[in-house]
Amino acid sequence: MADRLSVVGTEDAWAPRNFSDYKTTIKRNPNNDLVLVRERLGEVTGPVFGNADLGGLDNNLTLVNDGEAVGQRIFVHGKVIGWDGKPVPNTLLEIWQANAGGRYRHKNDSFDAPLDPHFNGVGRTLTDKDGNYSFYTIKPGAYPWGNHYNAWRPAHIHFSLYGRQFGERLITQMYFPDDPMFFQDPIYNSVPSGARERMISVFDYDETRENWAVGFKFDIVLRGRNSTPFERNRY
Repeated sequence: MADRLSVVGTEDAWAPRNFSDYKTTIKRNPNNDLVLVRERLGEVTGPVFGNADLGGLDNNLTLVNDGEAVGQRIFVHGKVIGWDGKPVPNTLLEIWQANAGGRYRHKNDSFDAPLDPHFNGVGRTLTDKDGNYSFYTIKPGAYPWGNHYNAWRPAHIHFSLYGRQFGERLITQMYFPDDPMFFQDPIYNSVPSGARERMISVFDYDETRENWAVGFKFDIVLRGRNSTPFERNRY
């Protein structure tokens, strides 16, 4: 690993742990400060992720259960960059999201939108030796979530990044350009205004796949001046 994922970010990029407009943060977060537990030798020297751990279609969310998902196919790519500006190789990224109708394949999702039998909404990919990653998926739909009057989450994809071991994990969200729901979303607006754009992907015509998928670029910076905002202490 070129960087450790457990100590990252700058204060200007952190969202507060408790944010009054995001009502469930009060219930989801501890009242007391977290206790730092020292690493054990087994955690530092234990198994690492590799290509053998991934299936052939783990980075293609559009082809599931012997069929093709419904919706706008997109190609998401980017680079994971460390604190020193260097790429971070061999890092596992997990992705999860709602389908094109704005519904998750989860037993607790009660949104009245159809489930897609050919879209599970989860995937995995590894960065290569130069820190690059990519995957195919469906552009997710917005969905209501009951936080406030007429509340809708902007379209987004969740990202989880792992370091050398399971204790080194970061979670963030990727949004799409010019989403009309930004103005009323407390999760997006809990991030300081100067850092919000770091969570928004960029339309990438050069990486758009002809007759197949629209391209979006989303670089993830672990630490430093341009670090990507991550969910802080939300375990």
